[in-house]
Amino acid sequence: MPTEPWMISHSIEVEIPFHDVDMMAVAWHGHYVRYIELARCALLETIDYNYPQMEASGYHWPIIDLRLKYMAPLRFGQKVRVEARLCEYQNRLKIEYQLFDAKSGVRTSKGYSIQVAVNKDSGEMCLASPRVLLDKLGVAE
Repeated sequence: MPTEPWMISHSIEVEIPFHDVDMMAVAWHGHYVRYIELARCALLETIDYNYPQMEASGYHWPIIDLRLKYMAPLRFGQKVRVEARLCEYQNRLKIEYQLFDAKSGVRTSKGYSIQVAVNKDSGEMCLASPRVLLDKLGVAE
C-alpha cells in the first residue's frame, strides 16, 4: 500500500547529558520536552518547514497542547531514540512521539503535541492549515 506524501516521520538519537539529571542520575521530566522539540524540528526540516520557514510564510505555529506519558526513567549517559510522526495536518499539526532506549529498544515514553497556525500579521488563529503547509506536504486540494 503506497504511503501518502504527508505521512512523514523522523527519528533522532539523544544522549542524556549530566546537566539534565538529578542526584539519582535520572533525567528531570521537564527535559523530555526538549528532546521531543529536537525531534519535531528535525521532522519539520525534512519538509523544509521548520520555525524560520513558518515565520517567513506569514504564520506562527504555537503549541496549544502537549502530552507526555513516562513509562521508564531516562538516565545519565543513556542513548535514546526519539521518533516523531506527523499524524494530522488538515486543521492543525499533531505530531506523535515515542522515546526508546537505543540499545534495548524498550519504549520509555510517548506523547504528542498540537500546533495551530496563527496569522503573523493579524494574530488570528487559522481554522484550517494554510496552503503553504499543504504544498510542503505534497497534498492536493
